[in-house]
Amino acid sequence: MAAVSIALAFSFDSLKQNQSTKLTLSSRYPSLYSSRSHRRSSLRFASLPSSHSPSISTATETGEEEQEEESTPTKSSGSYDFLEETFRTGRFLSNAELEKLKALEGFAYFQELESGTMWIRVMRQDEMDSTVSLLAESFGESMMLPSGYQSVLRFLVKQYLIERREVLPHAVTLVGFFRRKTDSLSDGEEEVVEMAGTVEVCLDKRGANASPPSPTPPKESPYVCNMTVKEDLRRRGIGWHLLKASEELISQLSTSKDVYLHCRMVDEAPFNMYKKAGYEVVKTDTVLVLLMLQRRKHLMRKKLPPTTTSPSDVVESDNDLTSSVNV
Repeated sequence: MAAVSIALAFSFDSLKQNQSTKLTLSSRYPSLYSSRSHRRSSLRFASLPSSHSPSISTATETGEEEQEEESTPTKSSGSYDFLEETFRTGRFLSNAELEKLKALEGFAYFQELESGTMWIRVMRQDEMDSTVSLLAESFGESMMLPSGYQSVLRFLVKQYLIERREVLPHAVTLVGFFRRKTDSLSDGEEEVVEMAGTVEVCLDKRGANASPPSPTPPKESPYVCNMTVKEDLRRRGIGWHLLKASEELISQLSTSKDVYLHCRMVDEAPFNMYKKAGYEVVKTDTVLVLLMLQRRKHLMRKKLPPTTTSPSDVVESDNDLTSSVNV
């Protein structure tokens, strides 16, 4: 049974219709950016145009030309067709937010593992159901819930992911894909690409969860949560590289380099992985959380260097990894 490396916090919204419970939980397969073998992960961003809102010259009645001012809040649709449908929020965005969306659209982390190839990028809209199933299964397993609750969990998790998409580019869900090496396949087994894991990255205060687990991390700092690896793909280093991809993204898009995450005290393997990655415990839950039927948790922090490089070693400690779940 998978262990959960982060806290579970319950939030009820009894004021809404039908006293519905609100769950807070923090496939078009991608084409590989390179067919070469890499021992180190790579981060690529699509190039941005020099200006998203070009100035327009218009002739006045006197024949003089006047320059139209660049608009600051701009809607991410219509004139910004360079964004795929997945990255259009339907709300007015600043030019800085549009640049971040374009960067997210081009983000890719690629890694060769001993048993196959994995790559990580931002979740697309048509991959939401697969991501929901992965999170719901991991959450149900960690809470030892009966299988009959899976449909309810999937519904609640999907509502959460839909809400989180509305805060793009301040928070984003990453998904990892894995392709086994040909020589590791059994006779008659076809080569497939499968979703291997997922992780959520909150980049700033506007992307922070409304009800984060205790101990509460600073809302203005990046926060890594809702990390899970598919059960039959654990012990391959996938959890390690989901964490590294999150750090790469934070290094590029966040002004703050202090990254926070939670880890349950009972989850020894994930805790050791975080320690090896450079995270230190800054605060721990008191025993009082046990009265709320919650596990005690560590709040951990890492200060990212100005430029990050992914280590060539593959850590195989994500066998029981399900990180940072908020309910």
